[in-house]
Amino acid sequence: MPHSHYLPERMGSATISPAGRFEAGSFQSFTLVYTAGYFGIDDTGSLKVVHRFASDMGRPQWSEPAAPNYTTVKASNGAVLEVHYDAKRNVRPWDKTLFVRVIRGFLREGDTITICFGDRSQGSPGMRVQTFCEPTFEFRVLADPFATYHYTELPVQPCIAVVAGAPVLWKAIVPTLRTVGQTFRLGFKGEDKWGNPSDQVEGIFTLRSSRPIAGLPATFAMRRGEHSRSFENLSVAEAGEVRIEVFDAAGTRLCISNPLHIASDAPLLHYWADLHGQSEETIGTNSARELIEFARDRAFLDVMSHQGNDFQITTPFWEHLNRLTAEFNEDGRFVIYPGYEWSGNTGLGGDRNVMFMREGRPIHRSSHALLEDLSDLASDANSARDLFDALKDEDCVVFAHIGGRYADIKMAHDLRIERSVEVHSDWGTFEWLVHDAMEQGYRVGILANSDGHKGRHGASHPGASLFGAYGGLSCLLARDLTREAIFDALRKRHHYATTGCRMLLDVQAHFASDAQRYENDPKLGPGETTAVRSAIMGDILHCIDETLELRVHAVASAPIERIEIRNRLAVLETWRPYSERELGRRIRVIWEGSEYRGRGRQTVWDGGCHLTGNRFERIVPINQWNLDKQIVQTDPASLQWSALTTGGFGGFDAWLADPHAGVLRIDTPLVKCEINIADVGREDQVFEAGGIRRQIRVFRLPDENPHQQARISRRIPLQAKDDNALYVCLTQEDGHLVWSSPIYVTR
Repeated sequence: MPHSHYLPERMGSATISPAGRFEAGSFQSFTLVYTAGYFGIDDTGSLKVVHRFASDMGRPQWSEPAAPNYTTVKASNGAVLEVHYDAKRNVRPWDKTLFVRVIRGFLREGDTITICFGDRSQGSPGMRVQTFCEPTFEFRVLADPFATYHYTELPVQPCIAVVAGAPVLWKAIVPTLRTVGQTFRLGFKGEDKWGNPSDQVEGIFTLRSSRPIAGLPATFAMRRGEHSRSFENLSVAEAGEVRIEVFDAAGTRLCISNPLHIASDAPLLHYWADLHGQSEETIGTNSARELIEFARDRAFLDVMSHQGNDFQITTPFWEHLNRLTAEFNEDGRFVIYPGYEWSGNTGLGGDRNVMFMREGRPIHRSSHALLEDLSDLASDANSARDLFDALKDEDCVVFAHIGGRYADIKMAHDLRIERSVEVHSDWGTFEWLVHDAMEQGYRVGILANSDGHKGRHGASHPGASLFGAYGGLSCLLARDLTREAIFDALRKRHHYATTGCRMLLDVQAHFASDAQRYENDPKLGPGETTAVRSAIMGDILHCIDETLELRVHAVASAPIERIEIRNRLAVLETWRPYSERELGRRIRVIWEGSEYRGRGRQTVWDGGCHLTGNRFERIVPINQWNLDKQIVQTDPASLQWSALTTGGFGGFDAWLADPHAGVLRIDTPLVKCEINIADVGREDQVFEAGGIRRQIRVFRLPDENPHQQARISRRIPLQAKDDNALYVCLTQEDGHLVWSSPIYVTR
């Protein structure tokens, strides 16, 4: 099928030097030598050296000898070679292709082609190694000795190990909501600059908690080789907020944990999930087993699902995945569901994620596009409608996803099983999908996941690829950590979504008279109801009141920038924890949005700004995940930046020498504007650039914002004609977003 299997042992061989272990994101020089086999390579025959779709290794170039990634290619016998690089010139997942064709002459057996990736002979720093870890990173070589464009993979492939660098960022992770006396886990790790858990952590560390924690050691030691550390069976004897600080041996604080709320009683607890990611068996990195172990032991997740593209999932791999989920699922510690990403073309409905309650269920693929075994072709569901029909009797949930093939929920939706939409992933932020659902009158919850391809499930740093966002997380509200309880939370939309942070969010509706809460969506027909005076995110209710009280309780992991209270597509109020009189010298510049809904949705914001009559005293980037894209201060009054968005946002905070003087001029490919600094206030100044919320916003913030908690109560008028879909979107100052699932109310 994708390649020839004809006599691979006669197609030659390849070696790489140096071999061994190399730090992720470092610059190196590698020499790959292909030695022609028995057939040689005929005139116009060719080689491919391919890397995985997910790899963000430097892009080879041959025009600038002193620049990064300079690459040279030579034939030992003087044959003339044509060299190209194309990120999509081979069969996925090995898409990224260095193509070498013999255009004059030929190779005999024993002749060589030498490729120097990162040739340093003329001043290049070398080739940039991919930014994430992979113990068997392949320079996969395919040969076409007969000039037929039918390629054979060499039987032995050269490879290196990509490993983490030194720790520069420290993380202490605890749950979000537990009850008095209930046990929990603290996870600790150091990450390198690209977000890889580092195995170079060593020394003595001190732990300090804001409240006494039973079982928490005062100090602990870590040795090189450990990627993380967990402390189990911790508990707190009194209600309140808990944060844990970690200090090194010199007394320097390395990090403070996300907030943990200890409640006297709680009917539902909060569990963190990443329900969408892939391994190397499809289009990701590292094995499915390694992905699961990372999620549990290095991302400290409670819940996960492996979601490989269906047209790459062989029957043996599907059976293997089911064995893995059965092996790793452990109620009370770690819940994992079998599932897959139904990857139909957008014209047939687009990407959907399918999760089963139990193992052993059939897979209904969108196609067999990359599968040789066609024996189960009849089980395919080629459209989203076919998928929903095939799953109608299954114990499963489905959520719509925006990746390469975005979900068109206007074309197909089944409220029986499609209970949520995915608002954020590594691919970007997609509030327009929530808006699509609202416009159609669907009652869906809001999830966020990683759709990670780099082996970091639950802690998915984008690296240096066009995946411009940190992977999302979903917080599931369930009575306990069991498959049954978590599935119930997913079915009832009892969850909220974040762009990767862990914070407490509680949104409730309170009624003056009894409201009827539906156990299932009444659009499915008559069903059981319960008389209630309050509701939580995801509930569907009917009431006779003209208004309700909406209560929001948030304990964030960073200062709160704003909270939007929304009803369907309308923003009812934008709440900020600070007043106009608290504003100071700090202004925020944000660029955001995407060009359109398809794959190439990237918006490039490369540009700069200049202050006239003022100067920058301090600059802090926002959502600067890709370290290749920097904001640089070129002089006291000027900045230059390289930036890209795929639906989310980035930008910077600037502290000015004078809070009111001067004019700020911004120059990007899409927005050019002038702003009087004296006119910058708490409200956004918006400069639109078309596309999907493609714009630049400028507003003012306090010099220091200490507000990490919020309690809001608002009386909300209820419209009588359509559904009221009440939810909030919270923005943290560090750039993370949080969405509650809507509370749906009819009158």
